[in-house]
Amino acid sequence: MRKVLLPTIIFIATILLVIRLFYLQVIDNTLLAKSDNNAIKIKYDYPERGYIYDRNGKLLVANQPSYDIMVIPRDVKNLDTTEFCSLLKITKEDFLKKIAKAKVYSPRLPSVFLAQLNKKEYAAFQEVQRKFKGFYIQKRSLRDYQVSVGANIFGFITQVNDKIIKKNKYYNSGDLIGRQGVEESYEDILRGVKGVKYIQKDKYNRDIGSYKEGKFDTIAVQGKDINLTIDVDLQKYGEELMINKRGGIVAIDPKTGEILALVTAPSYDPAILVGRQRSKNYTKLYHDSIAKPLYDRGLLAEYTPGSPFKILTGLVGLQERVIDENTSFVCHHGFSYARGRFMKCHDSGVSVLHNGFYNSCNTYFANVYMRTINKYVKPSDGVDVWSNHLKSFGLGQFMGYDLPTGKKGNLPTSKTYKKMYPGWGWDSKTIVSNAIGQGEVLMTPIQLANMIAIVANRGYYYTPHIIKKIKGLQIDKKFRTKHVTTVDKKYFEPVISGLFDVYNLGTARGLNVEGIDICGKTGTAENYTKINGKRVKLQDHSIFVAFAPKDNPKIAIAVFVENGYWGKRWAGPITSLMIEKYIKRKITRKDLEKRMLEGSLQAEYNKYIANPIRDTLINTNTTTIVKEKLPIKKETEIKSTDTTGN
Repeated sequence: MRKVLLPTIIFIATILLVIRLFYLQVIDNTLLAKSDNNAIKIKYDYPERGYIYDRNGKLLVANQPSYDIMVIPRDVKNLDTTEFCSLLKITKEDFLKKIAKAKVYSPRLPSVFLAQLNKKEYAAFQEVQRKFKGFYIQKRSLRDYQVSVGANIFGFITQVNDKIIKKNKYYNSGDLIGRQGVEESYEDILRGVKGVKYIQKDKYNRDIGSYKEGKFDTIAVQGKDINLTIDVDLQKYGEELMINKRGGIVAIDPKTGEILALVTAPSYDPAILVGRQRSKNYTKLYHDSIAKPLYDRGLLAEYTPGSPFKILTGLVGLQERVIDENTSFVCHHGFSYARGRFMKCHDSGVSVLHNGFYNSCNTYFANVYMRTINKYVKPSDGVDVWSNHLKSFGLGQFMGYDLPTGKKGNLPTSKTYKKMYPGWGWDSKTIVSNAIGQGEVLMTPIQLANMIAIVANRGYYYTPHIIKKIKGLQIDKKFRTKHVTTVDKKYFEPVISGLFDVYNLGTARGLNVEGIDICGKTGTAENYTKINGKRVKLQDHSIFVAFAPKDNPKIAIAVFVENGYWGKRWAGPITSLMIEKYIKRKITRKDLEKRMLEGSLQAEYNKYIANPIRDTLINTNTTTIVKEKLPIKKETEIKSTDTTGN
């Protein structure tokens, strides 16, 4: 047996080795193509990216031809560097840096030497290309924007870096990838699939035809076209209204969760991030720490919500049955809730739910909030019940929309206050500023828009999203899934009645639009910043949320204007105009339109910046491609009490 065992093992091992070699050499020729790099040149055929359309089929983003000069360092021979650099208008230092970078990537594989030549530059190089061995032209496509708005929505295209190449084997040096916006979110769909050609070379490094007669070549597959939920006319109008202002506008179709407009201000023309000047322009935008044009305020800015939060205070109070429609409280221009603690209010008299909303009575909602917390033996239990109700409205969490950036805001719980007040007791009076949206609660504009969309729907919502249609595919199921809040449907009607009279009898009188029943809520949030370590009060923020029509709503919207005084002054008129633009497709409130289009808050932004700190806070070389003049740097801290009641 021992005599047979060793020969048997050798025989079996030999058979397995022969089978493996046969497979590698005869069956799996792709490995041969990969291992024979000295004789095989790989050439990629880059597809066009998918086109981007708006919800109505209007073309937003197309493609334009671009030409990259590629280099294979090993093949560069007998190069007249002076002539080469002169032709491409680069310095010898730039040439050496680019060659060195290409060698680090691979001496044998092609990489981008100079990207995005225009047609004139391409033609000039093509005429003398034969003189520069190791260099060749690679045709690609770049984005061609049909509109000058929506930069924050689209994102941009840029070259992959080493980190991406190592992480994703699809990409090679010089490949393009979507960054930010839908270009990043839907990169796999928009980019298509590269085609690959294997070219055989002889011992003199000359091309002699396709390897294996093109057996392993693949054809490029164009990226899929997509339709966004955006109404580009509404988006354009929103950006125009926000020129010389800062803030965000988010409009949603409440029935579907489709985002109709996503405005951030200041903004920029997306076309400036295309072509040879892309890097230079992006650097200017990136380093503009004053206006922050790359900062999407609609998704990233976390603000105290101010009086629109009273909507949630009222709904939770109704659900917890600590009030009903007729519960009343007396207001004496404010609410005294502890010794020496007084919450100011512009209202007075007896308030119930209905006029509490349209007069924005601080006293009313402070009492409702305290009753909600005090319903439970422990204030910590009351806060957690309150917090859980608000979570069902999408607060305090990432919303799950299909854009790559966002913030979850802040929704306090009992743990929050145990950390804030260690070692001593706290109760509903300690945290009563939450009642009017001025406590520890932080919300993004898209969360505010989703909140008012829930009210419009009487208690449910669909996750906000930017994709409407993908050619040949279905959109993600999560955007078609209904979410129901913990507040019963019956409690929304009395709240909506109060919001309807905000326009008719209350804080938004004079902002109504004939023929459209609008329900809304004004808001004013106090605003502080730190300058040289000192807490300085700045002008209040202007906030407004609304939906329309009252019955069968088609649009829900949140508008946030930084340093915009009170809700009715800036955010309110912009809201009314946006609603009329979407529903009527025209503007009848020309008085409001003229005031908003011509109005500017630049003086407000600038007046807080004075010597000797001006030089450290203002950038006098701010790029002119930003749709804003003389921006200032301001890091907002908003934790105070709404004294206006709006």
